[in-house]
Amino acid sequence: MKENNDFSSLEIGVVGLGLMGTSILVSLLVSGHKVIGIAPLPEDMDGALDRIKGQLNHAAEAGLLKEAVGHYLGRLHLSEDYNKLIHCRLVQECVTEVISIKTEVYKKINQHTAPTTIIATNTSAIPISELQENVKYPSQFIGIHWAEPAYMTRFLEVTKGALTDEKTAEWVLSLSYSWKKEPTYLKKDIRGFVTNRMLYAVYREMFAILENGEASMDDIDKAFRYDAGSWITYMGLFKRMDQLGLSDFKEIFDNLFKELDNSSSVPPTMQEIVLQKGKGINNGKGFYNYTKKEAAAWEEAFKSFNHEIFQLAAQYPELNQ
Repeated sequence: MKENNDFSSLEIGVVGLGLMGTSILVSLLVSGHKVIGIAPLPEDMDGALDRIKGQLNHAAEAGLLKEAVGHYLGRLHLSEDYNKLIHCRLVQECVTEVISIKTEVYKKINQHTAPTTIIATNTSAIPISELQENVKYPSQFIGIHWAEPAYMTRFLEVTKGALTDEKTAEWVLSLSYSWKKEPTYLKKDIRGFVTNRMLYAVYREMFAILENGEASMDDIDKAFRYDAGSWITYMGLFKRMDQLGLSDFKEIFDNLFKELDNSSSVPPTMQEIVLQKGKGINNGKGFYNYTKKEAAAWEEAFKSFNHEIFQLAAQYPELNQ
């Protein structure tokens, strides 16, 4: 991890208090910032504080807090009033993936902040350059895409839109190291950014294997978990190829690429799950079925796993510079 400056005196805003929004908010609190959390709708305030307390307690259990939970809550202000963002140097938008809704949020942020305030979006799918058209100061607009839980993962994806000032991007990258993140920087805005473009290529191929009857869902999951899962925290794909030796990859590419699926439609299995209103562990219906007890156990296990991975990744930084 690179050296970082002390940005803890900066006040940062988060607009959107859903699961991802509060998780980002907690990450910022843990990093030492005073945070203003804005609920775009009154109902967004429901349960937000309890969720934040729960996330802070989880962070405490993982040894991420330098102070008691109450200290961080004392640096938090939740409100429906956008005027509370007036002193924020950065405002992170984390609302639903609907351009019209995001546009209204940006308008309100611009009305209540300085021209130098940077607005960041957590979008995982909408091009930054497209959203940038809807802000007053496009040079100060950027993509900062987090992973859940934000306070327990080292991932951060910073994406520069067509009109984003390079100095804005450089400042955000520097800031992100103070959050103990290992940011990736996408210099040119492309749909899906880096992570989703890679991962959704895997999703497409796994559905093709499943629907062609070539392997079961469980076996596909096991193949990914016990192969990629055994090394992917330690190294990225390019370094993996270096480790294995490069000569075989050219021949494999020649033989395999033309066999891979290139469908552009939603897989039938996914369409069926959506029609059945499956929401995975949230309602027990997904590709697998879950009882409430099983769903709760998965959630708790994932929390513990994230803590272990967070610590494990930190043990090998010098090998990944």
